[in-house]
Amino acid sequence: MKDSPTATRTAPPSAPDAAAFEARLRRIGAERYHDLHPFHHRLHSGACTMDEVRAWVINRYYYQSRIPMKDAAFMSRVTDHRLRRAWRSRIEDHDGAEGRIGGIERWLKLAEGVGLDPDYVASERGILPATKFAVDAYVRYVRDMPLLQAVASSLTELFAPKIHANRIAGLLEHYEFANPDTMSYFQNRLSEAPRDVAFGLQWVLEHADTVERQDAAAAALEFKTDVLWAQLDALWSGYVEPGRIPPGGWQPHEGLL
Repeated sequence: MKDSPTATRTAPPSAPDAAAFEARLRRIGAERYHDLHPFHHRLHSGACTMDEVRAWVINRYYYQSRIPMKDAAFMSRVTDHRLRRAWRSRIEDHDGAEGRIGGIERWLKLAEGVGLDPDYVASERGILPATKFAVDAYVRYVRDMPLLQAVASSLTELFAPKIHANRIAGLLEHYEFANPDTMSYFQNRLSEAPRDVAFGLQWVLEHADTVERQDAAAAALEFKTDVLWAQLDALWSGYVEPGRIPPGGWQPHEGLL
């Protein structure tokens, strides 16, 4: 039977707009990235006590130490050798390579600069329970979710150069421990993060080729912002207000040089 002249035809769905999708991802960062958290405002303005700074360094180490583990878990699932090759530098950025120290060692230089024993920090004693839950959830997410969501969750690096620049300037201005040596982690990330995220963003834009996949990728980025925000909420509760350190959390007299 032929369609009648007045029959309504369903138009084929239009292809997703990559530019609009990228703008959506960047909007997530503008609204949800952890540079908006009051702990970072406190840190960068010089309002943190040294114990608050030390608590941040100790807990952030747990996150830093798990990044290469997360990336190794991701690569173990990737069958495309080109994607593995492109991703491999992320592990070296944190673990280091022959003749080049990585981000983890640079973070321990910061720990020493704020008066902490680097061996204590590397032992992972004193990590807040909420920090562990949040970071471990991120590692599991990247290990278990589809590759699109795993890659999209890394796109918080889109917003990292701004917070690193603000952090370098703020810490150098307000804290005696800040110098080119202790700030080397953040200085290096100013060049590493844009390189990493340029590849990751392009990969996500190419593979999020349906509305459903775009929604999934956006949800993954939101999840990652939640992971970062939760860590700072735990720090604020434990060391700023109400200042209730949970069992197992770092006590200010522990692990000092």
